[in-house]
This record gives sequence, structure tokens and C-alpha cells, in this order.
Amino acid sequence: MTWEDFLKNTDFFTADLSVTSIALTLLFSFVLGLFIFYIYRVSYKGVMYSKTFNVTLIAMSMITSSIILAITSNIILSLGMVGALSIVRFRTAIKDPIDVAYLFWAIGMGIVSGAGLWRLALISSVVIGITLFIFSKISDVKTPYLLVISYRTEETNDLVFKLIESEAKRYRLKSKVFNGENYELTVEIRERKKTAGLVNKIGGINNVASVALLGYDGDFAV
Repeated sequence: MTWEDFLKNTDFFTADLSVTSIALTLLFSFVLGLFIFYIYRVSYKGVMYSKTFNVTLIAMSMITSSIILAITSNIILSLGMVGALSIVRFRTAIKDPIDVAYLFWAIGMGIVSGAGLWRLALISSVVIGITLFIFSKISDVKTPYLLVISYRTEETNDLVFKLIESEAKRYRLKSKVFNGENYELTVEIRERKKTAGLVNKIGGINNVASVALLGYDGDFAV
């Protein structure tokens, strides 16, 4: 038997996949994707929840499991897929770092499910899901906020700081800018419970044009 005959013997390089095994694998990866979908939905803390991104997690789990099934069933095809997938580049910007964890979670569960390691995929998903859910519910008392205040006169500056000192125990001046018409003051505060009331009180001071409270992650806190 020559080397050429050996390569032409496709039975050596392929493994039969029954319709039942394919359906069960896709169904299992779909169930895991739904679990990831639910955990992402209940633990999301951002401003704009994206259902499209969340549905993508389900699709990625199923697509990845399909690719792994194809790779494990045909050695020659697996080499071609490795070359084809190596040129794929994703340019979508990820706004929240936690979204990267969910993407890798969906892809990882698709890989494990496609490889037939269903027990590992199930236990890993439960542990990861519980971990992410618990940490999403733990409130960070020391979370910093940025208080951005725009006012018209220099005298208003003293009134603003007196009010901040009376309401916030910990604060720090980050910047002060004058653009020719208004002053813009940026103050870092770490008071969690009084932030909303502080915004309302500062907004009631004369000559204050606007007040905004922001978190360091770019989302509005109130």
C-alpha cells in the first residue's frame, strides 16, 4: 500500500456522525447557551442592555460545537478549518470587560460540548454561572463617582464645595476648567447613598448650569 493510497483511504480519517449524536450535541449546547443567556440577563449592570449580544452567546455556543463536531469527525477537514479560522478577525469593540468573559464562556462550552465532554460542560457552566451571578450582586461601597458641575461665577465655587463637604466624607478635586463663559468642576466622591440627593442640592444653587454624576466605567450612576 503506497502513501498515496493511504491518503485516499478516507475511512481512516473520518468518523461517522449519526443524526442523533448531532442533534443531541446541538440541543445540549443550546441549553447551555440559554443558561448563559439567563445569567447575563439577570446579572447585567450596564445602562443599555443588548438582547442581540445576548442571543449571540447562544449562537456562538451552537456554532462552536458544530465546528468541533466537524473537526473531530474528519482529520483532513480539521486541518483545513484551522487554516480557515486563523484568518478570521473580529473588529467589534467590547464596551464592558465582563462581556469578554461571557464570550469566552459561550465559545468554551461549545468546544467542550462538541468534544462530547458533556459532564464537564454542565458542571463548569453551573459553577461559572453561580460565580458571576454572586459577584454581580455584591455591591462595591468604595465605587468612585465623578461629579461634573458647570457654573457661571467664581463665587458659586465656594458654595458648591461647602455643600460637597457637608454631604460627602471623601472627595477629591480632579479638574477645574474655565472655557470663557462657564466653569466646569470635576470632583471624585465615594459616597454611595447620598449621591442622588447631593446632585439635587447642587442643582438648586444659583448660577449652576448643569450637574452630572458618572461612574468611572462611563455609565451614568443616577
